[in-house]
Formats: sequence, C-alpha cells, structure tokens
Amino acid sequence: MHYVIHCLDHPGAVEKRLSHYEAHKAYLGAAALKTVISGPLLADDEATMIGSCFVVEAASLAEVEAFNQADPFFKAGLWANISIRPFSKRVDNRT
Repeated sequence: MHYVIHCLDHPGAVEKRLSHYEAHKAYLGAAALKTVISGPLLADDEATMIGSCFVVEAASLAEVEAFNQADPFFKAGLWANISIRPFSKRVDNRT
C-alpha cells in the first residue's frame, strides 16, 4: 500500500531544518521502508523550505507512523503538523 506523509514545519524553522538535513537524508537512504518519492514543500516564493512530502510503500499505517517518528526531523521537533494517509496511486507518468 502507498501512503502520503505531509508535514509542515513550525514557522521560521529553516535553520533548524538545515541543521538536521544531513541526518534526515542519511535516515531516508538507510530506511527499510521504500520511499517512492520525497522532497521539501516550498513557500510561495518557490525557494523557502516549509515542510516535507513523501510517498512511501509499506505494509501498514503503523509501519509508516514508526518510520516518520524515527526521522531526525521528527525527533528535532521540526514539524508542526503531520498528516499520514493511505494513497491509491492511479497514474504514474515517470518513465
């Protein structure tokens, strides 16, 4: 099953995000859970990072919640809001 993890940072948290960025990338690279696609959410200026979005593949919601809670960004208290929802992928135009 696919899941979408949508996280919004606390306001003004760019420096906190950057200080944990390398640990976050290493965590994603080593995770047992398959990340289909991920990246930062951007402000209207299309440059300032304000959150994170992931599409992951996992056996259960509990597995995705554990994955999210072990992320260095979560542990650092970066995210003000987190939403995790099952996702039914219908179209994938990547080649």
